[in-house]
Amino acid sequence: MVTKPSTPAADGVALSPALVLVREAGLVLAGTAALILVGQIAIPLPFTPVPISMGTFAALGVGAVLGSRRGALSALLLGALAAVGAPVLAGWSGGVVATFGYVVGYILIAAIAGRATAVWSHHSGSTASRVAIGVALMLLASASVYVPGVIWLKIATGASWGAALSMGLVPFIVGDILKSLVATGLLPVGGRLR
Repeated sequence: MVTKPSTPAADGVALSPALVLVREAGLVLAGTAALILVGQIAIPLPFTPVPISMGTFAALGVGAVLGSRRGALSALLLGALAAVGAPVLAGWSGGVVATFGYVVGYILIAAIAGRATAVWSHHSGSTASRVAIGVALMLLASASVYVPGVIWLKIATGASWGAALSMGLVPFIVGDILKSLVATGLLPVGGRLR
């Protein structure tokens, strides 16, 4: 009788394939829950449907802590729940609304932030170079949300490109830079769940 090999856990104990699947599903669900709960911290702005939200910070954190694959799956699950109308977005709302492109962008954020953790874990340079690379990747991750976010905002509202950028990018740049800098501190934590 041939048995499938077990996967080692972080503590050196081998897990059966069923337990690995349960663990992976649990981590993805925990990541989605974090995205939902942290994303509720939002401040509406009177001139745009896009609120100032901690959702991008949550996506950075989920990607950094869980890794690219799990982080992206957590964000994908959030997007799927929102798309079917589940109240998982800021203000306990749901649906494919004008801000849905940013929810799609969370997948990019989490994937890139997870990559930043992998680079952090395997980079053998000085601490300063590790931090610089980590900050650069977290800034890239944070900025990636604007591609689907602004495009979808323009389509959903019928605004011009200039108006879409004014509503969906310009007011958030400074905050997203700060979120990226703070989230860089999570990179050393991320390699532990691999």
